[in-house]
Amino acid sequence: MTSSNVASGAAAEPYKAAGSLSGRTILMSGGSRGIGLAIALRAARDGANIALMAKTGTPHAKLEGTVFSAADQLVEAGGQALPIVGDVRNDDDVAGAVDAAVERFGGIDAVINNASAIDLSSTDAIDMKRYDLMQDINVRGTFLLSKLALPALRRSDNGHILTLSPPLNLDPKWAGMHLAYTMAKYGMSLTTLGLAEELKADGISVNSLWPRTLIDTAAIRNMPGGSQLVQAARGPGIVADAAHAVLTGSNSVSGSASRSGNFYTDEEVLIAAGVTDFSPYSLGAPENRLVPDIFL
Repeated sequence: MTSSNVASGAAAEPYKAAGSLSGRTILMSGGSRGIGLAIALRAARDGANIALMAKTGTPHAKLEGTVFSAADQLVEAGGQALPIVGDVRNDDDVAGAVDAAVERFGGIDAVINNASAIDLSSTDAIDMKRYDLMQDINVRGTFLLSKLALPALRRSDNGHILTLSPPLNLDPKWAGMHLAYTMAKYGMSLTTLGLAEELKADGISVNSLWPRTLIDTAAIRNMPGGSQLVQAARGPGIVADAAHAVLTGSNSVSGSASRSGNFYTDEEVLIAAGVTDFSPYSLGAPENRLVPDIFL
């Protein structure tokens, strides 16, 4: 499977959408590559407007793609794109991204908190600069982008905040394996939990989405042994399809009391949307040999 197919999910179409994002406006943090780009491309195929705020304005030595090359792909896929070079840790950059999206597209219908940093080091080994980076990008960045977009989301007839973060699994195993990273990702999930409750009266849905299995991304490939590990992963197209289902209301997950405050996995969302065969999302390994993602 080529990298473009993996990113877009175009190699297979097991998910048949019941809704569309045509004409809707999405503001996403990150998104110049990987899962974020896959989600944006799936929305662009509907004809959505996507404002991408990412740090990578010029080519990176080790990472493929920039916010501008991503925007070109989104337009080619059928959407409208606004590339914004900015850092989710910077208040002015985030405020500027919100203002730019509203000015260009007339409003914001969905915020996707995709930007995230990862370091699985133990407490002894973690560098405090990396600790701070994860807290600033993952927790503060998610809170800040969600906060500043609220006025625009309240004006939408179907506002949504979707954060790529795991269920709040308090099994000590996960905190014990990589405490710094666990705290940062759970901070994102706490933002989902809190905003879903806080915004009940505003008609804004707030949910988290997490992959059931390992996903092939640059972050995984750049880890020690990552090139072998991703052979037992799925492509990011599965998360893109699941995000599309959540944002369009095409899923009806059993046991979900409402459309807000949920911690979905990509598999459960797509099963509810009618997907029965997940093998097209895999990169070659049989389903029973896929590596489960962490926190589940």
